[in-house]
Amino acid sequence: MLPVTTCLWFNTEGEEAATFYVSLVPNSRITKVTHYTVETPSPNPVGSVLTVDFELNGQRFQALNGGPEFPFTEAASLVLACDDQEEANRLWETLGTGGEFGPCGWLKDRFGLSWQIYPSELDELFEDPDPQRAAAAMRTMLSQSRIDVAEIKSAMEAAVRT
Repeated sequence: MLPVTTCLWFNTEGEEAATFYVSLVPNSRITKVTHYTVETPSPNPVGSVLTVDFELNGQRFQALNGGPEFPFTEAASLVLACDDQEEANRLWETLGTGGEFGPCGWLKDRFGLSWQIYPSELDELFEDPDPQRAAAAMRTMLSQSRIDVAEIKSAMEAAVRT
């Protein structure tokens, strides 16, 4: 069986989006671009981009320019667990510019695709063996828009002192 590939339905901006995404995520590349032909039923002109196959850090995706019928919703999102706070901040700002910032590390990029951006250290904080500290980590994260691990750690320390 071939690897599973996620297909992302765009109106006409699939190539622009794929190019943007691979420029942000290390170990990423565009692997194939196809175009509409006279034989391809299409809402888009012959010669325009039909699909863009790309990889984000080895994960396969396909951008499909299928027309405006199916816009993105928050029901599906891409999750980027970043190596550190600096990388999370960079991706948060870059992906969110021209889009919409949401709660708890969620954002919509300028193409309408939802993302969850956070430093991977966050996972460990939620698994703290002290239930008060873990609860403080969750409460603090739920109050944030861009995830800030230093603020979460501070709240965890304060939970121990009270």
